[in-house]
Amino acid sequence: MAQKVVTTYVDDLTGKESEEISTHTILVDGAGVEIDLSSESHDQLLEALAPFLSAKGARRVRGGQGRRARKPRGAGPDDTAAIRTWAKEQGLEVSDRGRVAASVREAYDKAH
Repeated sequence: MAQKVVTTYVDDLTGKESEEISTHTILVDGAGVEIDLSSESHDQLLEALAPFLSAKGARRVRGGQGRRARKPRGAGPDDTAAIRTWAKEQGLEVSDRGRVAASVREAYDKAH
């Protein structure tokens, strides 16, 4: 039996699906949250924080993990069948089983 797993990325601020989400850690007075944001919501966050981040006495500090970018939706391990089909349509050599070459995955990512 075949199984297809679909990953859906959702912006924590808007609740809308997005193809590209990144995780951000926000710390204030030692307490923090992690939030997944689309690039639009991230821009909105930076705009709201701009007056505080650029204040005359503000000093840059390094925190724990910081920002971790999540890979855009695309050629994940669950997309192998789609990558193989696309590669064959493009005339690229790809085996029917086993690992898909990194160069083929990169070509697929660029095309999509």
